[in-house]
Amino acid sequence: MFTLAIVGRPNVGKSTLFNRLVGKRLALVDDQPGVTRDLREGAARLGDLKFTVVDTAGLEEATDDSLQGRMRRLTERAVDMADAALFVIDARDGVTPTDQVFADILRRRGGQVLLAANKAEGRLGEAGMFEAFSLGLGDVIGLSAEHGEGMADLAAALRPLIDAHVAPDDEAEADVGIDEDDLGEEADWAPTAKRPLKIAVVGRPNAGKSTLINRIIGEDRLLTGPEAGITRDSIALSFDWDGVPTRLFDTAGMRKRAKVTEKLEKLSVSDGLRAVKFAEVVVVLLDADIPFEQQDLRIADLAAREGRAVVVGVNKWDLEENRQEKLAQLKEAFERLLPQLRGAPLVTVSAKTGRGMDRLHGAILKAHEVWNRRVPTASLNRWLTGMLEQHPPPAPQGRRIKLRYMTQVKTRPPGFVVMCSHPDLVPDAYNRYLINGLREDFDMPGTPIRLHMRGQGDANPYKGRKRVQASRLRKHVEGRRKD
Repeated sequence: MFTLAIVGRPNVGKSTLFNRLVGKRLALVDDQPGVTRDLREGAARLGDLKFTVVDTAGLEEATDDSLQGRMRRLTERAVDMADAALFVIDARDGVTPTDQVFADILRRRGGQVLLAANKAEGRLGEAGMFEAFSLGLGDVIGLSAEHGEGMADLAAALRPLIDAHVAPDDEAEADVGIDEDDLGEEADWAPTAKRPLKIAVVGRPNAGKSTLINRIIGEDRLLTGPEAGITRDSIALSFDWDGVPTRLFDTAGMRKRAKVTEKLEKLSVSDGLRAVKFAEVVVVLLDADIPFEQQDLRIADLAAREGRAVVVGVNKWDLEENRQEKLAQLKEAFERLLPQLRGAPLVTVSAKTGRGMDRLHGAILKAHEVWNRRVPTASLNRWLTGMLEQHPPPAPQGRRIKLRYMTQVKTRPPGFVVMCSHPDLVPDAYNRYLINGLREDFDMPGTPIRLHMRGQGDANPYKGRKRVQASRLRKHVEGRRKD
């Protein structure tokens, strides 16, 4: 499919234009420059044109190994990989010296370049549009990404490029879509190209999330470095992981709420939380030097409360010397601090060396399979009978609780309903007893399990009959007296 990379200096409206083209607020947008750091891809649609659009970091003049220099190299790589680049300037600021530098760079690279002047609405942008012709990149497309103006002109400029690039077979394939909401829960849960396995990698800042994802996909796709908090957006990457179609989400590091004061960091954390809700498996990545801090526990508990399968990864394992002793300590702390995830896989990895990637992949596939598991109703009720014989429910206030019937009503995560009398009197401890039994007896370690007690109407057909008969007799006697 045709790929368009949006490039330009910081704060010219690239991410706003990206969101306009994809029709969703995928990229973070803020007034301050330099919000975008990683490459973000999206499926764009402009009229009847369909293509892939890439949002890039603002071009900086730095060429060293600083954060700005690494961002620039990542943007230049996106330009080289794309079929065309859309060079965006700010029409209100006009052509700046930085714009001229990057226009020369794009011209020397020899690729197809379109020039757009954003924020061109009103009279303030007219002068900047005319000035943009001096860059020597051809006609200027006047846009307002914020208000959606100029989209028809952009489509007219893109049409000949896309028509020359897309083959007829690709067009036919592009028209074949699928709506995940229409598949329903009865669809085959195994990952496919249309419904890939969705994995979110979450954790505290500087735990190595982006480095781990780069190691998994086998290329330096995400910006990394020693600085904490480099990642801001939740970046989604689609690839084939050992034959399994996968969509991987890199998220911003999540600090304690009290330490999150800047608006941009709040937006980044909120974006990461949405990724957790969208994912199927959540990999909680810890730092081997400081594992299971309070924030790690909160993040893992959040994933469990959202009903997602959880895999705990311990990164930077290559730096650990007493590995056996440290691993035993980690497992003991995991069982003690996160009892709601008892049995969830704990995998030691090294994103720097690639150690443990196969074990991590196996643990993710196993957690996803358990998350989709369905237990036959007959097996559930035989199991429930044994659990009741082993430990009957209590009788609070002398009222006996009868558990009559059990069935599984959903998967992703597994959800069960028990029909019983007095469901509001069943204590939480007995619910935990049943959930732990389900985990152990049906091999569902680590995955969240939802268990609901539901009341059942009394099946006694004679209930209330005496009252009805007495009412009828009273009416009959009163009728005879009137006669």
